[in-house]
Amino acid sequence: MKIRALLLALLFALTPVAGFAAVSPDEQLSDPKLEARAREVSKELRCMVCQNESIDDSDAELAKDLRMLVRKRILAGDTNAEVKQYLVARYGEFVLMKPPFQPATWLLWLGPGVILLGGGIGVILFLRRSSRRDENAIGNPALSDAERRRLDEIVKDEPSE
Repeated sequence: MKIRALLLALLFALTPVAGFAAVSPDEQLSDPKLEARAREVSKELRCMVCQNESIDDSDAELAKDLRMLVRKRILAGDTNAEVKQYLVARYGEFVLMKPPFQPATWLLWLGPGVILLGGGIGVILFLRRSSRRDENAIGNPALSDAERRRLDEIVKDEPSE
């Protein structure tokens, strides 16, 4: 009984759950090479319903329709690039999991880095200003000449231990 449970757990650990559940046997092509191409293309296309999953991983009905369309285009002789171009023409570049690097998508690709860099610079400037403020407020208070003379007198008058 324990061995069965261990084997079952091992089976689930080694099986990619999302891909296992998404592509049903009736969708798969009989030619393993063409099926591998279809899966490769499907992993690069976004599910329009889920938006954060590829159509290969999604169980949505639209994802299934798109997987079938990919297989149909591959059977018609399209290359992987032609299949993707066909879907981009139909649904826009949003259908691609990794949109191309072009002027229209520069903000998408470079935005996170710019935000991170700006935030880092902001933190550094904030820490510098706060450390200067702390030095001026605690370590080196700005005293007038009269205050400095009075402080010197007090220090001189104190008996040393």
